[in-house]
Amino acid sequence: MVTQAEKAQRFKALHDKPGCFVIPNPWDAGTAKLLASMGFQALATTSAGLAFALGKPDGAGRVTRDETITNAHAIVAATDLPVSADLEDGFGAKPESAAETIKRAAAVGLVGGSIEDSTRGGDKPIYDIGQAVERMVAAAEAARALPFPFMLVGRAENYLHGHPDLADTIRRLQAYQEAGASVLYAPGLKTRKEVATLVKSVDRPVNVLMGPGGATIADLAALGVRRVSVGGSLARAAMGAFLRAAQELKDKGTFGFTAEATPHAELNAAFD
Repeated sequence: MVTQAEKAQRFKALHDKPGCFVIPNPWDAGTAKLLASMGFQALATTSAGLAFALGKPDGAGRVTRDETITNAHAIVAATDLPVSADLEDGFGAKPESAAETIKRAAAVGLVGGSIEDSTRGGDKPIYDIGQAVERMVAAAEAARALPFPFMLVGRAENYLHGHPDLADTIRRLQAYQEAGASVLYAPGLKTRKEVATLVKSVDRPVNVLMGPGGATIADLAALGVRRVSVGGSLARAAMGAFLRAAQELKDKGTFGFTAEATPHAELNAAFD
């Protein structure tokens, strides 16, 4: 059995070595096992995938911390891979909330997690930078108190909330790195030039959400990106296939969708 400390060391090593690695996003134990069987080196949870699986909208504060931690625990238990979690805004505006979320994340076996500067709704979608930094400092202190390296991700959410200001995003990520973040992440960047500028402006590993402008993993690696995640895209792809199959069943009364279904025996073997 691989210990949490061993997972943490493996995860940190992925960030320390040259090159770029992919960290795909399962949304439950089954998808985690499937991804592990394909040879990925680490996994990250997805708030969107979890929200949709629970029948809730993403990004509206409708998924609780308990639900997030329970889902992360199931994914951690499903494989021997290091797992990082999307911990949203730490589930509270106060720094103490972010710190408690990191402690609870570590308690279920996670070796990394992100704290974002989104307020999760309302008229003011992004925390003031001062408050955002205080929250990151508290999260970093909780992470450093652990007996293993916990890869704390500082997330700047400007681009996801209608404020595509690269200068402010870089300013925030620089502040989060000084506050103690191990990895930096600005989901929603639109161009390779923006990615390249960000990477050159910080001295922590940078995570990028897929490839803006059609960039591939190789393209992003050439820009200096250290890791690439896909957010809720795998979950949405699965749900897209489900909806197309259900629509065929309803509208045509046919079963052509079964031709692309994974064989029952193959899934049984994967989950044995």
